[in-house]
Amino acid sequence: MKSVLVTGANGQLGQSIQKLTSDYPQLNFVFLSSIDLDITDINSIEKRLSNRAFNYCINCAAYTNVENSEKEPEKAFKVNSEGVNNLALVCKEQQTVLIHISTDYVFDGEKETPYVVSDPTNPINVYGASKLMGEKHIQESMDAYFIIRTSWLYSEFGKNFYKTILQKAREGANLNVTDDQIGCPTYAGNLAKYVLDLVARESKGYGIRHFTDEESLSWYGFAEKILRENNLSDKVRLEKAKNYCTFARRPKYSVLKS
Repeated sequence: MKSVLVTGANGQLGQSIQKLTSDYPQLNFVFLSSIDLDITDINSIEKRLSNRAFNYCINCAAYTNVENSEKEPEKAFKVNSEGVNNLALVCKEQQTVLIHISTDYVFDGEKETPYVVSDPTNPINVYGASKLMGEKHIQESMDAYFIIRTSWLYSEFGKNFYKTILQKAREGANLNVTDDQIGCPTYAGNLAKYVLDLVARESKGYGIRHFTDEESLSWYGFAEKILRENNLSDKVRLEKAKNYCTFARRPKYSVLKS
């Protein structure tokens, strides 16, 4: 039986993986939240992964607040870069395959066709830069790894765009949503299944991969779809936001080719 450690287990993807464990009886899981395991503490990682206890480590731990990353870059880099480097070093030593989740924000959004794995990276915000640095640490330290870039995650867990739109719509609020950014909304449950299938099949095609639900939408288009799927289109006014501005720059087109 393969042993699998899941870090950041209380996040969207971590909880989505937990929801699917019964579908993979051949895998033995250990789920650790950021409180249970701080990946910025290499000593803590060494204790958890000692004696080759795990065949795989699925790293769902990340600092994901894009806006706050601009204001507190040291926090973003500490988790997304330094913490990932710690995991990579220990996983290599323990012969544990690392599966790390990365982001479409490693690209600048200037391309007009979907990004492939081999496209040059060029992040335009701190969050993207910190995630790219984490990728590089893994590539420099390890041979047995998967880096899976994904985008616009949503689920029934935690805070995300889907749940926010749904809540505001049910409260009867008018919605103003930008159409200046194009990406691929991705259900975390689908990503979780993709990751667990890699483990169950003992895949050896190591390296970087892209995974999304493949339908490219603007945030406005995504909001339209959410309202339509929940029969709320006629009950809420949805308008395109004018002069939409955020503290962190976002890539205007970050569609990933799966």
